[in-house]
Amino acid sequence: MTELNKTELADVLEKLKKYKGRHTELVTIYVPAGYDINSVQRQLGAEKSTAKNIKSTGTRKNVIEALEKLIRELKTLKKTPENGLALFSGNISKVEGQQNLQLWAIEPPSPIKSRLYRCDKEFVLEPLKEMLEVSEVFGLLVMDRKEATIGLLEGKRIDVFQKMTSGVPSKVRAGGQSSQRFHRITEGLTKEFYKRIADEMKKIFFNMPKLKGIIIGGPVPTKDEFLDSEYMATQLREKIIGKVDIGDASESGLNELVEKSQNLLRDHERTLEKKDIEKFFQSLGENPEKTFLGEENTRKALEIGAVEILYLSNKLSKSLIKELTEIAKNTGAEVKIISTEISEGEQFYNMGAIGSILRFKV
Repeated sequence: MTELNKTELADVLEKLKKYKGRHTELVTIYVPAGYDINSVQRQLGAEKSTAKNIKSTGTRKNVIEALEKLIRELKTLKKTPENGLALFSGNISKVEGQQNLQLWAIEPPSPIKSRLYRCDKEFVLEPLKEMLEVSEVFGLLVMDRKEATIGLLEGKRIDVFQKMTSGVPSKVRAGGQSSQRFHRITEGLTKEFYKRIADEMKKIFFNMPKLKGIIIGGPVPTKDEFLDSEYMATQLREKIIGKVDIGDASESGLNELVEKSQNLLRDHERTLEKKDIEKFFQSLGENPEKTFLGEENTRKALEIGAVEILYLSNKLSKSLIKELTEIAKNTGAEVKIISTEISEGEQFYNMGAIGSILRFKV
């Protein structure tokens, strides 16, 4: 089994999409994160029995042997990997009558969300392709004094995590209540609602490593009141990249929030990358003894585990990016791929395209 980052995954998908079966004999399996690996083995055992009914001798033989190979692979695993598992197996020989039975077992960079078993003339790659489109995720909150909806933008998909209501009564007071007493009640319920929203956001977003930012939408006074009162944890407040005026605090409000935040979302990805490379340039100027530029010194530092952050230009060859990333992964170094779409990234590429910030001097 191979755990892949996005660059490596793109290379594997490019290879897999070229393989075509003569009949429906290429087997694809997706196992979601957290799913019982033993259940998958039992399912494949049942599919193997079913495959014995395939009329074509060659197709029957190829499907059964692919399933046997997959079952053997699954037996080597004690549990499903953290992000789930994608498996592909089949006869990829281009010569009629010859067999070249291969298997790929991949732990992807993002969690697999749904199960799939399919025999077809080609491998099913769409769920993995979608992962390549997701470079960052954003927390979403739409709110007013009556309700709130918390969601996550992941690529083109918006997931709803929590819907909440406040219980704040309407402006029509119950009989006999004074204006001041009614105001105290509604203000108390509103503050409690804000606190519950902040608590739910902390549960959902606080330990989310891929969270790049939070966008908040709602009426002008409500969202500002929520933010100004500092109900949110400091670490989450620092993630807020914008607030948008909208009037819908329901699930459909999340779609409106994203639609009105397109420029903000697009610009923020560039901003984050700019901050990454600016950190490298700053370290190069202020702490040159712990900052390397160029492949030779960086490679030496990587091999002895001295690199804390590895910087690679996206214009480097795929093979070199893959090689250096693999070394970084084995030594616990963080990897930053720097695009030449920003001026600082172009500058970095022209200066050598490879750099590193070290854990210690070498």
